[in-house]
Amino acid sequence: MLRIGIVQGSVREGRNGAAVADWTLNFAKNRNDEGVEYELVDLADYDLAFLGSKESQTEEAGAAAKAWSEKMASFDGYVFITPEYNHAVGGALKNALDYLNPEVNNKAAGFVGYGSLGGTRAHENLRLILGELQVADVRTAVTFSLMADFENFSVFKPADYHADNANGMLDQVIAWSRALKTVR
Repeated sequence: MLRIGIVQGSVREGRNGAAVADWTLNFAKNRNDEGVEYELVDLADYDLAFLGSKESQTEEAGAAAKAWSEKMASFDGYVFITPEYNHAVGGALKNALDYLNPEVNNKAAGFVGYGSLGGTRAHENLRLILGELQVADVRTAVTFSLMADFENFSVFKPADYHADNANGMLDQVIAWSRALKTVR
């Protein structure tokens, strides 16, 4: 069984990412990929302290980091759902990724973004970060525009054409995850 984690990378209250993550999970599950299991991982469920801060040295912070590490280690590949903040990935996701290294080595990742330009600059930022973590990112990404795919910038109503990119991205994540499993 191939396990793919769909990581909701925003922790903001009222975040648009929850609807995007739910759409992505439902889309993936409805594909009925044989031998593939998808699971939503909500970063908000892990109370990760800022890495290196005094707060990160507490027992509670250590337990949260351990739970995050174990969850991410349990997957063969990932789909990262990310907003674009200031031309980059959000701080909460960057901080969460900083807690990881061997847990994600030699695995594959795809991207689903949202923002004024569909999160494309956050995707490019993630490619740099994941490269250092030895995660192979796939070419095809899903990019939701806050202007075109969200009514009043808050109610998620994705255009139908995103299905083609979602299928392409998932096909690539599955293929690369299977291939990289042989390396691990």
